Amino acid sequence: MTLPTRLFLSRLAGIEVFDPLGDPVGRVHDAVITLGIGQGRPRLIGLVLEVPGRRRVFMPMTRVTSLDADAVITTGLVNLRRFEQRPTEHLAIAELFDRRVTLTDPDDPQTSADATVEDLQVTVHRREWIVEKAYVCRVLSSGRRLSFSRRRGESALVPLDRVSGLEIHGPSQEAHLLLAAYRNLRVADLADVIHELSPERRAQVAEALDDAQLADVLQELAEDDQVEILAGLDTERAADVLEAMEPDDAADLLAELPAEQQETLLARMEPDEAEPLRRLLSYPEDTAGGLMTSEPIILGPEASIAEALALVRREQVPTTLATTVFVCRAPLETPTGRYLGIVHIQRLLRDPPHSPVGAALDRVDPLLPSASVDEVHRHLATYDLVAAPVVDEDGHLVGAVTVDDVLDHILPEDWREDREHDHEPTLEPETQPDPPGSTDPREATA
Repeated sequence: MTLPTRLFLSRLAGIEVFDPLGDPVGRVHDAVITLGIGQGRPRLIGLVLEVPGRRRVFMPMTRVTSLDADAVITTGLVNLRRFEQRPTEHLAIAELFDRRVTLTDPDDPQTSADATVEDLQVTVHRREWIVEKAYVCRVLSSGRRLSFSRRRGESALVPLDRVSGLEIHGPSQEAHLLLAAYRNLRVADLADVIHELSPERRAQVAEALDDAQLADVLQELAEDDQVEILAGLDTERAADVLEAMEPDDAADLLAELPAEQQETLLARMEPDEAEPLRRLLSYPEDTAGGLMTSEPIILGPEASIAEALALVRREQVPTTLATTVFVCRAPLETPTGRYLGIVHIQRLLRDPPHSPVGAALDRVDPLLPSASVDEVHRHLATYDLVAAPVVDEDGHLVGAVTVDDVLDHILPEDWREDREHDHEPTLEPETQPDPPGSTDPREATA
């Protein structure tokens, strides 16, 4: 067994967790601490793990047999009950890091200074994980932060008994540190984290994200969360975020808003950004027109294969749209000139770069905007398509329906909220009795 004598909690985020045989269990999502109010010294009592299926579960520290900078080794016993935070518990990363506190002078209790918590240090005493010190930065009167000067004999690492205000629920931590802790998460996983925050914290995180990042996150959130966050933004920023979203996702979000609010936001958007959304909103949601995006990759028949590859290679192009180039007569923005056909990415990779895309056409029949969802399903399946063209009655391309649009429609409305339950973890529920001498109330009831 290898346990550290000291560790900083910030270093736990994202560390992989393994059972005694070396099989992966999950990753550390956060650390659960009690601050000792009426319960003795502040302690690290467990870790929140994200296990397969995106389920978040609690693992007591008594289950940890080894811990270093790269991995956590457990006894192999993990209770698969979904983690529910108790009133006396605090999530170190999500709640306490960057919290504004008051630092007292040990030589003069009447002297104090404002500071923010950057990290917490835990010391291991006989299998007890005691939170003993905080790494803090002083807050200047202007609101700027400054690390303590060592030349004056002060250290940024201070005993926890010099820190007051850590246990108070508010003001909450600044959002930027929470985002920094989860900076390596995929957008969908970050959306899961944001979904679990309180409405107030969601609003703070939304404020900390730039427009493009917030647009990406909104596209992965449930509709209720989307509406709540958008409603908390000022009108100008809400319009900017909608412009940064994929047109079909932005139209779906606008469709959840009252007509008056829709029009207000559309009026604040750039006209060339708002017009495609108005067209999308005009189609019933259960039709090809209601599902499609208005911005597929479109080229004229004379464009080269090399030009097509350059377009699909762009990072901002969604994966499903990058599989297909739609070939049309000018104009090349929806609604285009006459639709001619599509070129699959595999064909682009096989043909000479100087060849025109018009010579590589697959003349797939298009869908009409009025096509039902069932027709869209059959069309994609019949032609093995990832993206299908949608044209108006005059043969002008008005958009494309992709597989992910169809999946969003056929899955239950609350699938984003419940996706951690879509796949059961492969771990076995904990059934063995708790070890003798356990004092963790969670272990007694797990």
